[in-house]
Amino acid sequence: MEDVLRYIEGDKRVFLIGCSLCATTCRTGGEKELKELAVSLEHNGKKVTGSVVLDPACNILEVKRCFRGHSDAIKRSDVILSLACGGGTQAIGEVIRQKRIYPVNDTLFQGEISRMTLKEAVFEQKCSLCGECMLSETGGLCPVTRCPKGLMNGPCGGAKNGKCEIDKDLECIWIEIYERLKDRGQLESMKKARPPKDNHKNRRPQRLDVL
Repeated sequence: MEDVLRYIEGDKRVFLIGCSLCATTCRTGGEKELKELAVSLEHNGKKVTGSVVLDPACNILEVKRCFRGHSDAIKRSDVILSLACGGGTQAIGEVIRQKRIYPVNDTLFQGEISRMTLKEAVFEQKCSLCGECMLSETGGLCPVTRCPKGLMNGPCGGAKNGKCEIDKDLECIWIEIYERLKDRGQLESMKKARPPKDNHKNRRPQRLDVL
């Protein structure tokens, strides 16, 4: 909250934007969080002109629809606060260019939901989007992301009782890869020497045209 208030110091009127997907699931940008932030802002002398939860915030067309439906409230605002991820915040900025937009969240990673109940959701990062996938050789498990050292040619030798020496709560992914390949009769794949990643394939920014 200290960072948010620093962003908008000197601004009076604020419009809030959340996201119905990841930010809602992570409880960082859904209806509940927008209401809580609005209360905090009002308590700190700010006026919330309106709010909306986009579905999702990273969809440019959805942001344009939002802008048309809330144009009056947005125009009355000095600034916009985004409770979406970094991608959603940038999409909002692409459409609503005449207003300053600040992120409320610090986006950590793109993850998959490994467990979800009515009370909780657990996200785990299992892919680094490197553009040079090696899952076909490692039993469908990514050591580039799931090994803290990013080792591509087997374990470091520091694991104890199957646990990573960097993170004692983390299973050594290379031991898991070995066991999975063994179960599938594919241990020959462990003997293959893999060259360093071609980082050119992971250059930024990326663009994908689907025709």
